[in-house]
Amino acid sequence: MTLKYINNQLSINGHDVKTIAEQYGTPLFIYDENMIREQCRRFHNALQHSGLKYSISYASKAFTSIQLFNIMQEENMGLDVVSEGELYAALQSKIDASTIHFHGNNKTDREIEFAILSGVEYFVIDSIEEISRINTIASTLNTVVNAILRINPGVEAHTHEFIQTGQEDSKFGLSIKHGLAIQGIHALQNAPFINFRGVHFHIGSQIFESTGTIRTIELVIEWLVNENISIDILNIGGGFSIRYTEDDLQYPIEDGIRNITETLKSECRKFNYALPEISLEPGRSIVGEAGITVYEVGTVKEIPHTNCYISIDGGMSDHIRTALYNAKYELLLVNRNEKSDKTVTIAGKLCESGDIIARNTKLPSSVSRGDLLVVKSTGAYHYSMSSNYNQMLKPSVVFVSNENIREVIKRQTLEHLFANEVI
Repeated sequence: MTLKYINNQLSINGHDVKTIAEQYGTPLFIYDENMIREQCRRFHNALQHSGLKYSISYASKAFTSIQLFNIMQEENMGLDVVSEGELYAALQSKIDASTIHFHGNNKTDREIEFAILSGVEYFVIDSIEEISRINTIASTLNTVVNAILRINPGVEAHTHEFIQTGQEDSKFGLSIKHGLAIQGIHALQNAPFINFRGVHFHIGSQIFESTGTIRTIELVIEWLVNENISIDILNIGGGFSIRYTEDDLQYPIEDGIRNITETLKSECRKFNYALPEISLEPGRSIVGEAGITVYEVGTVKEIPHTNCYISIDGGMSDHIRTALYNAKYELLLVNRNEKSDKTVTIAGKLCESGDIIARNTKLPSSVSRGDLLVVKSTGAYHYSMSSNYNQMLKPSVVFVSNENIREVIKRQTLEHLFANEVI
């Protein structure tokens, strides 16, 4: 992202952030459209160099937007969706349904039917009982659907416990170790209205290197060989890390993908196993660093010899990750460029002591009411996890490129909050 000060004012892609905030109000999400496209292309280029057949599906849970999905279509990305809402949003965009796959550990019958009728590419099956339900619904619709099975490899990623997904004790996938994965494959092979295409795994999020994925590929290929199971698709999920602060490691896309694809090729050669198509599901790594949030400063509260609380006009309703994961962020003052010389706590305006955006962060000592602050790297799991707690209004979302600024999601109004109330 091109964030820099021009004439003492913070800018994004050459556009003045203060001017954008004045036009669309705060809190406000701003995305660098150029960076979103560049991240898509980096994944494509890395996989093209591998020589493997591949597909990339944007994990829409990171941030769902019809205009974002249009960009994904333009960048030759498919979609991974996990609910009827995400699928419905995708169908309103330019995305072809045949490039969408449907995830979820508890798909409802209505969602399954909706996905089949929409013509999704395949289901990612997450439990054994789901197989019979999908088979039954497909039979009533007189169609055969494609599916891959989410397996649990028993590999733990070194990340926050809430975003680990590959360990044995997880709500996701079917365990290899306990025999559930092979049981699921056999059930799929015996389901007349399901075409078994392959397997899926995802070991966690904010993964900063390829070691865990490499180990999982080795484990999975050897397991498939031993069980005499052929697959067309190996979906390795996503979870590639981004930089929230200077201390964080950004996933090395080019080197990481090369290590992963070379491992897959060598393992298949080792066992004389047919090379499957490799599929990825990046989400955070596509949009995370491309997004910022702009807030206006309100109350500044000094507690002598204790802390300084700077309160902003949003909070955990649009920035839940600090409260949920103790995630850390970097902030910048928008409307002037001064040295960050004071340690402060950035607090939200919601009625919770835990409504904190950043603890022990550095900002200029001059920050006062009316100033604008930017929180960096809020493009993933911020708007998509936003809520109306305390009846807060969800912010506007703006895309910025070198050429233009465009609003892609309007700010909620008070009327929106009560549109579904029965009076």
